[in-house]
Amino acid sequence: MQTNFLIIGSGISGLNFALHAAKKGKVLLVTKKKIIDSNTNFAQGGIAAVLSRTDNAKELINDTLKAGSFHNKKSAVKFMVHNSTAAVHRLIDLGVEFEKENGKLKLTREGGHGKRRIAYVGDYTGKEIERILVKRVKEHPNITILENTFALKLITKGKTCYGCQVITKKVENIFADQTILATGEIGQLFLHTTNAKISTGDGIAMAIEAGCKVKDLEFIQFHPTAFKKNIFPKFLISEAVRGEGAKLLNSKGERFIDELLPRDKVARAIYKEGPVFLDISHKSAKELKKRFPRIYETLEKHGYKMEKDLIPVTPAVHYLCGGIVTDLKGRTNIKNLFAFGEVACTGVHGANRLASNSLLEALVFSNQIAKELRKQKTPKLKINKTKLSTKKISKKEIQKLMWHYAGITRDPKLVKEEAIPKLTRILNEIKGSNKDLQEAKNMAIVGLEILKAILKRKKSLGCHFLKKL
Repeated sequence: MQTNFLIIGSGISGLNFALHAAKKGKVLLVTKKKIIDSNTNFAQGGIAAVLSRTDNAKELINDTLKAGSFHNKKSAVKFMVHNSTAAVHRLIDLGVEFEKENGKLKLTREGGHGKRRIAYVGDYTGKEIERILVKRVKEHPNITILENTFALKLITKGKTCYGCQVITKKVENIFADQTILATGEIGQLFLHTTNAKISTGDGIAMAIEAGCKVKDLEFIQFHPTAFKKNIFPKFLISEAVRGEGAKLLNSKGERFIDELLPRDKVARAIYKEGPVFLDISHKSAKELKKRFPRIYETLEKHGYKMEKDLIPVTPAVHYLCGGIVTDLKGRTNIKNLFAFGEVACTGVHGANRLASNSLLEALVFSNQIAKELRKQKTPKLKINKTKLSTKKISKKEIQKLMWHYAGITRDPKLVKEEAIPKLTRILNEIKGSNKDLQEAKNMAIVGLEILKAILKRKKSLGCHFLKKL
């Protein structure tokens, strides 16, 4: 197959980019499962931006830098924030109907933000954005969608990318003028995560294998308030619940932390304190059902009423702050290979992501990259055929290992002496190729890079917290 623009991934950044790219050439969008399956769907809170007269770019920049422990790339933060208002209005123009009051956007607040500046749709903002973008993508005659298509490896020669090898019912080669990685998350590397089941780090692993630079993989954000029930992936209870006044209580019914501190601090406090409960009983059932319909319904199914019950919560892996190194135009160090969304490291998030900056980053940078688009003559390379194996493999061993050694607190000695040798052995034992085996291999490749990054970072910073020995 041949196309102008090959997009791997169907979250907000991949879909938004597809709409831009379709104005300049043929687009092929490859997605692992259904087009609707992405972590964008799980984004409850909303999208942060400068949206009111009482707010300004300087304050959002400062809040982002503070949350990121000032490890952020300041030029990237400024670029994102200065383009934030336009990004939200692009979504509105595409058809996203954010909550309004008296004709103006209704804004909420989350941890780390000094102001109410988050546009939202109930407690299913990501799902609504995804719905609208999918609708617009399906309507466009220049966009072809390949569902249930697994990206196996990038097609490269020297320092140039020519496309990607994929698995449909067989192994096929897709050649492209420009290839875009928008594959999202790595949460399934861990035993407890809020990420979708497709989140096995495929994009980062392919990029590493192709020679891409990666950075800040040790900064893995744990969301403080996942519902503490035996659900996989964990059900997220949005930070917006705390933004609307919910308190965190310990087993004695006492508050033990400011609920609106940045996520790294709140997650560690809950981890240390446990068991911990979320209390928003000061709100009525009517208010809660209107503001948090999906959360209310899910908790009710499990026997909890938000207006009267204490909700058990626990931290879970939620977001990778690092990733494939890109510039402000999404370019990697491999020619004709771009990356954006969670798979990329633009430097925006630093050592810890500020709440509701993820959808914003994905949108702003996938808007910017469109300016770099160009058609070109791409040669078809001769690629060795890959035979598919029928073997299966359990990923649980990797998930348990990463949770134990690369969790909320890390012990460098154990990472070096136990975790890296164990994961290296697992990686070396994975033989053959198929979707299941490749996912496990990708998890092991990315897991090893995370463990190595943990060893390099000698001091605690943001999401990276070392045990005091």
